[in-house]
Amino acid sequence: MIESFRNAFRGLFLLIKSERNFQIHIFALIVVIAAGLYFDISRGEWAVVLIMSAVIFGLEGLNSALEKLCDEVTLERKESIRNIKDIAAGAVLIAAIIAIVVGGLVFYPYVKTI
Repeated sequence: MIESFRNAFRGLFLLIKSERNFQIHIFALIVVIAAGLYFDISRGEWAVVLIMSAVIFGLEGLNSALEKLCDEVTLERKESIRNIKDIAAGAVLIAAIIAIVVGGLVFYPYVKTI
């Protein structure tokens, strides 16, 4: 079990170190956490924000792993590999758009009162 956690943390470190989009998501999370602390959002709002963040991070990790797997299968330019990568990236994009909408729903009432 300890080895499993070690491997998972190694994967997380690789994501943080090498994946630009993952780094962007981390920056966005820091901004959202700062805004949440500033506006003193409710526990329910925190739960929604953190769940959406987990969805984004999870999908970004899966997308990165799938891209690396595709590159291991072949470096040849194949339409099927391109489609696989684009579909995975599209899943992350959908989650990111929904997260932005959710963020707007959570933070708009606080920003509106400023």
